[in-house]
Amino acid sequence: MRPPAPTPPNRPARSGSGRRLWFDLHSWLGLKLCLFMGFVCLTGTLAVFSQEIDWLLHSPIRVADGGEHAGWGAVIQAAQTAHPDWELEGISAGHTRLFAARAQMRRPDGKRRFVWINPYTAQVTGDTGWFNTQRLLRNTHRHLMLPVAWGVPLVAALSIPLLLSLLSSLYIYKKWWRGFFKRPDASRPRRLWGDVHRLAGVWSLWFLLLIGLTGAWYLIESLGGDAPAAPTMQLAKGNDRVAAVDPVAVDAAVRTVRQQWPSLRILGAIPARDGGSILFMGKADAWLVRERANNIAVDLRTGHVIGMHDGRALGVHQRIAEMADPLHFGSFGGWPIRLLWLLAGTLVTGLCFTGVYLYGLRTVDSLRSAAKRRQT
Repeated sequence: MRPPAPTPPNRPARSGSGRRLWFDLHSWLGLKLCLFMGFVCLTGTLAVFSQEIDWLLHSPIRVADGGEHAGWGAVIQAAQTAHPDWELEGISAGHTRLFAARAQMRRPDGKRRFVWINPYTAQVTGDTGWFNTQRLLRNTHRHLMLPVAWGVPLVAALSIPLLLSLLSSLYIYKKWWRGFFKRPDASRPRRLWGDVHRLAGVWSLWFLLLIGLTGAWYLIESLGGDAPAAPTMQLAKGNDRVAAVDPVAVDAAVRTVRQQWPSLRILGAIPARDGGSILFMGKADAWLVRERANNIAVDLRTGHVIGMHDGRALGVHQRIAEMADPLHFGSFGGWPIRLLWLLAGTLVTGLCFTGVYLYGLRTVDSLRSAAKRRQT
């Protein structure tokens, strides 16, 4: 007689045990961190449209589309004329065509204010405080209003449980790729919210990965792995006396910049304190970099270019650092991209709170089942 064949290993049991381990990890992370992570996700989601929120709250920011823009010199002159005793620290183009240009100025008492200028008529529309909705949401999302050295790594460390939750969900949800168009089952609350949680999860997988990776990069930066700052041309040296900028010289400098760097779309400028030179920044040919990565400095007295730096010349380490913010907040595109980021952020925020709600429903069901067993 042939000896009996050895019993094959119980693979389904091992598979089920591994799946249960991932499920327990997923539940534990969600239960312990849901409120904290949900709050950070909510503030980040709102921060995507924080400038639009300020636009709704403050009338000086709102302008009608007037067609042709006034020159940079006229806009700078308007800010300086309205507040001759304030120091002009920088000026930015309107966020969209319905936004006023923004001049950041410092009062004699040291406090900063934003002065808003109609970019079509070069008329000052008013001024607002430096600490606005955009600053509130940015600081809350980035470091919880804590000292930066503590708050940034604390928030960025959430990228680790976020990525673990993403990984564990792929093990828990079998054949998850079939769930994109699965209608939630509303027969029971637990089943309904479970289906909603999974549906939101599969549609936000790409966003969870993106936010997790960029968050991990912020954690690396906060722990000492940050890249050298993108090179910025130094303004011409002069005395430290604050002086107004000559608007005619600014417009001449803009013409020089457009001749030297035709692809640069100027979106901001920083004048030297003595008014003798100016630094322009904006978007050019480099993709997924912040505006400051493309910069050119001009001596306003001679009209000569002091120097320029193209974002395409950044090293790999610097390029990764520059990419993080545009990818994290969706600022590399127009409003359709940011609307997509808003919707995806809303899904992720919902995942945090529906997950803990599901945990509560499971706990209640378990208690009810245990009570019924005791009665029988």
